[in-house]
Amino acid sequence: MGLLTHRVERSEIKPGDHIYTYRAVFTYSHHGIFVGGNKVVHFTPRQNINSSSDTSSDFYDSMTSIPSSCNIPDCGFRQPNSGVALSCLDCFLGKGSLYCFEYGATPSVFLAKVRGGTCTTAASDPPETVIHRAMYLLQNGFGNYDVMGNNCEDFALYCKTGLLVMDKQGVGRSGQASSVIGAPLAALLSSPLKLLMPSPVGVATVTAGMYCMSRYATDIGVRSDVIKVAVEDLAVNLGWADHHEEVNEDNEASHRLITG
Repeated sequence: MGLLTHRVERSEIKPGDHIYTYRAVFTYSHHGIFVGGNKVVHFTPRQNINSSSDTSSDFYDSMTSIPSSCNIPDCGFRQPNSGVALSCLDCFLGKGSLYCFEYGATPSVFLAKVRGGTCTTAASDPPETVIHRAMYLLQNGFGNYDVMGNNCEDFALYCKTGLLVMDKQGVGRSGQASSVIGAPLAALLSSPLKLLMPSPVGVATVTAGMYCMSRYATDIGVRSDVIKVAVEDLAVNLGWADHHEEVNEDNEASHRLITG
């Protein structure tokens, strides 16, 4: 990985890596956790088994769905009414290239990134912890998909760090969501400066600077409203359950999903 691109070859990724690929000609990126065995666990808008319509737009679902023609064992596995899915690497990527998300980025590197959703200043937990979270959520779900507050990047960030944003009224962990909020906010905040900077270049520079700073301020590595939450307690902390219920994980079944 370099400063300008995080594109990698398949031989370079390791189990526990946060990977992503771009959809719709770089319109947005789709994120997941590579768990080994050519398998990726990722979060998509869920399909309600009791309804012919899902909880998201038809366009997004068509871009993240698993091809029905795939003959890889367990590719497309998900629990009923859950958005967390297991896919082979080919189906996850579709026709896109492979990128690896960067953790532990320095503030200078983070601010130098033109696009959000490629790195964070937060440190990653060990690979075995990351894979455990991903496989646990594959069996138990990650709540309702929300483009701005609980999306595929949020899922991968949680698996890698165990961090949750507790301010439910604020922006989620996703760098893509922060970019969507940050761009118009930066333009709005920089508008009064146009009176002081007649040069279009000067205005553009200030706007770009504010955009980068707004992304940095919402990064999980610097936010003060994030806490570490064990994956077994996730449902309680996010309000998915009224009380804590002990879940008996089937580690042998999870192992078969990865190696099958």
